[in-house]
Amino acid sequence: MIAVLSADKNWAIGYKGDLLVKIPNDMKMFRKLTTGNVIVMGRKTLESFPNAQPLPNRVNIVMTQNPDYQAKGCVIVHNTEELLEELKNYPDKQVYVVGGESIYRELLPYCKEAYVTRIDYEYQADRYFPNLDEMEDWEMYEEGEEETFFSIEYFFNKYRRVNK
Repeated sequence: MIAVLSADKNWAIGYKGDLLVKIPNDMKMFRKLTTGNVIVMGRKTLESFPNAQPLPNRVNIVMTQNPDYQAKGCVIVHNTEELLEELKNYPDKQVYVVGGESIYRELLPYCKEAYVTRIDYEYQADRYFPNLDEMEDWEMYEEGEEETFFSIEYFFNKYRRVNK
């Protein structure tokens, strides 16, 4: 599994149910990575999408503790064990974890990489991703070149789990 996210200087990822900022190149990169593959998200992340609809041309898997939850066009699982069992149905697809905070935290131990759009700014936020720079078993192996969107500077960085 690969985590895909955008985070500010403090590893903040969201505020009041939405992304901190929408950067067109970040959205384009996300689309390119995930199209044709599997994305795993929580219920709130699905509901933050336009019209609360699954993203097209992807297998959309939603993790929720609600046993009655249904979402058209999505596969629903209720825990990590169910997710891992479901993922066996997609052996030829890459699996991307796309949020939110609780799903990232639960599935980070299963991720081998993280593609992080790091935004050089501190936003007001209420959702965070674990700080990979402070975790001994993670390292940045590719730092992207500085890019800008209006006055926002950001980098496409790649992290990987290391065995220490």
